[in-house]
Amino acid sequence: MAISQAMCTSFKVDILSGGHNFNTTNRALSSNTQDTFKIALYTSSATLGDGTIQYTAPTSGSADPTDTNEVTSTGTGYTTGGNTLIVGTIPQSTSTTAFLGFSNTSWSSATITARGALIYNSSNSNKSVAVLDFGGDKTSTSGTFTINFPTADATSAIIRITAP
Repeated sequence: MAISQAMCTSFKVDILSGGHNFNTTNRALSSNTQDTFKIALYTSSATLGDGTIQYTAPTSGSADPTDTNEVTSTGTGYTTGGNTLIVGTIPQSTSTTAFLGFSNTSWSSATITARGALIYNSSNSNKSVAVLDFGGDKTSTSGTFTINFPTADATSAIIRITAP
């Protein structure tokens, strides 16, 4: 079991076929409705990486996500499926790099231990976008668990597409 930080390969294929809309003014798509992107948290027992195709909810409609190794929370802070993300920086580009960013997100009043996260498109069959590896377990105890996204620029943005 391992979590490996990566932009999911299926996401790369999906963006070439117009499968994700991060912008409400996307002239390439017939709809100008921005998709909904979410982030779910996972324990160190999860297996996530570039081959992750989609977010999978717990089986049988259970509120207990242990079959997918999604975190559970005591308190009211975390619900299965995670938080809805806000696209904080719409797609932009510099000379050879296109990028976008998300606003920071948090879960309050929660006891959580998470090793990583999955960003996914809940508007499009829960298709995976990216896997985040926290580098170790991160914990909140009856408090706020926050993910601070990096600055949205050509060298730091969480989603970057660049020429080799």
